[in-house]
Amino acid sequence: MSAANDRATVAIDTVIARMAGYGPKPAIFFKGIEYSYERFLELVAGWRARFAGLGISAGSVVAVLGDYSPSTCALFFALMQERAIVVPFTKSIHAELERFIEIAGVEILITIDSDDRDEARRIGGLPKNALIEAFLAEGMPGLVVFTSGSTGEPKGILHNCEHVMKKFATERPGWRSILFLLMDHFGGFNTFLGAFAYGGVAICVRDRSPEAVCESIQQARATLLPTTPTFINLLIASNVYRAFDCSSVRMITYGTEVMPEATLAKVRAIFPNAQIKQTYGLSELGVLRSKSESDASLWVKIGGDGFEVKIIDDVLWVRSEANMVGYLNAPSPFDDEGWMCTGDHVETKGEYMRIIGRKSEMINVGGQKVFPAEVETVLLEAPNVREATVFGAPHPIMGQVAHARISLHAPESPESVTERLRAHCIRRLQKYKIPVRFTIVADETLRSDRFKKIRSGLSDAPIS
Repeated sequence: MSAANDRATVAIDTVIARMAGYGPKPAIFFKGIEYSYERFLELVAGWRARFAGLGISAGSVVAVLGDYSPSTCALFFALMQERAIVVPFTKSIHAELERFIEIAGVEILITIDSDDRDEARRIGGLPKNALIEAFLAEGMPGLVVFTSGSTGEPKGILHNCEHVMKKFATERPGWRSILFLLMDHFGGFNTFLGAFAYGGVAICVRDRSPEAVCESIQQARATLLPTTPTFINLLIASNVYRAFDCSSVRMITYGTEVMPEATLAKVRAIFPNAQIKQTYGLSELGVLRSKSESDASLWVKIGGDGFEVKIIDDVLWVRSEANMVGYLNAPSPFDDEGWMCTGDHVETKGEYMRIIGRKSEMINVGGQKVFPAEVETVLLEAPNVREATVFGAPHPIMGQVAHARISLHAPESPESVTERLRAHCIRRLQKYKIPVRFTIVADETLRSDRFKKIRSGLSDAPIS
């Protein structure tokens, strides 16, 4: 293969040409209005016509701050066509924005507000990141996303956009997809690409509250809801879904964290016409194909074209053709053969596996392993428990013990909650797995802006 062919954006060109063929079909739903593919590609062309004036060309490192909208989505495709380096940001990383800009060596920051108006600012004086500098020699578009930083400074992850797009080159059925997962993490960007690549409809939400999501499902007749177990539990607890017609939903996908069995059972009852599918992916590796054993099961088969999996000492390893180019600010996590240890402990049953928790979240109680999700499932089955987060706390004799932070549906005294939940756990769990302390907290303190459980840096100081 020639060097010129090596640099061809075949997958990106294939997807954009396919999008052009969809013509009058709806492409994006924003504030009650549907935009056709024809109109959407006009927005893409409009951005490209502006690039020279903005100082954007092949290899430019361009950050986009905002949320999904017609202009934001069109800008992403325009930057890929221009072979620029795309760095999506959302307001959830406001406190770390300047540090992320520095790590990525951002040259231009384009901010797009909630009314789809944009403002561009040139950022001078930042050196090119060394990995990006080397990547530019390939003449390919890039994508930079950041890890959450729960175990240290967030890592900048560089992907080749052409490699990311390859999984979408083969045409599949399209969905009317809620753009729930944020665009500055790999899972969200993957959802965004899939919505357009298959001729579906990308549905923008005004915010990610249960009410706003259900409202968007009803208004846009959404068929796909990609989300997290934490959001699903919040949706169930809120009861707001009863006020909206969500019958159009045909599939709910969940990932990013372990799903409690109690939550899975409840969401199946609420959405009886929807397939419930577990997904799996990492920012460093991409999103793998997955197949759940059944809607009622947490057992899943993962892999598919371009991915290999293996299990060593009950821990999942993955090798991917869509591996990231590398970290911008950390050593490579891949071994000499391209395998990456995910840190996910699994149980196996034939071709299927069940993810039981991350190594970093495991609680070591006197040498015994406790995975928070198992305990959380038991707590969520108890009356009046709205949400539960279990984490490890230091102990002078046992090394660690389990603590639980919970939110409630209705007010209840701490003494009553502790007595009742301890009795509930005794009937269901081995003694070393039972939390030694229960703390009642406000519901919103248990989750991040990305609707994932917060486990790191917790304390048991009650919230007044």
